[in-house]
Amino acid sequence: MAKRLIEVFTAGCSVCEGAVQQVKDLACSNCEVVVYDLNKKCDTNEFETKAKTYGVKSVPAVAINGKLVDCCGNNGIDIDALKAAGLGQ
Repeated sequence: MAKRLIEVFTAGCSVCEGAVQQVKDLACSNCEVVVYDLNKKCDTNEFETKAKTYGVKSVPAVAINGKLVDCCGNNGIDIDALKAAGLGQ
């Protein structure tokens, strides 16, 4: 059976680290967990490219076998909602 690739996108914060630990705790021997800290730049821009390709808008986020998991596919900040809540007024 092929390994399942689990990619976790983080910002290195305590909330993200907790999510990383949960993913690692749940991973089985058939899972390969890779963590991308988007605050740490890499020479190849691999982290940022993968995040954009998968549609990551906020962290922590998890992709399994090249697809962002539905629970992680939020749309980031909603400008209209912020304005409706009073931002900029």
